[in-house]
Amino acid sequence: MRKLIAFDDDTLDKLTQLARDRMGTFQELADEAFADLLKKHGIPIDLKDALRKSAGISKAATPKKTRSKAGKTPP
Repeated sequence: MRKLIAFDDDTLDKLTQLARDRMGTFQELADEAFADLLKKHGIPIDLKDALRKSAGISKAATPKKTRSKAGKTPP
């Protein structure tokens, strides 16, 4: 999907130069920036991240049951 984003000339020049310096593309810079923004706000980037986050939440919501030694009866 294509969307237009407006940059002032100076910012666009700096981003284009950064992409050249890193031997990458402007699109790669944009992908990295948006991925970092989503990560900062706790939004999963892809399916793998979503599953990892989901597993972490459900693990915290259902704590493991442990047996205590005090509850055992002597033989």
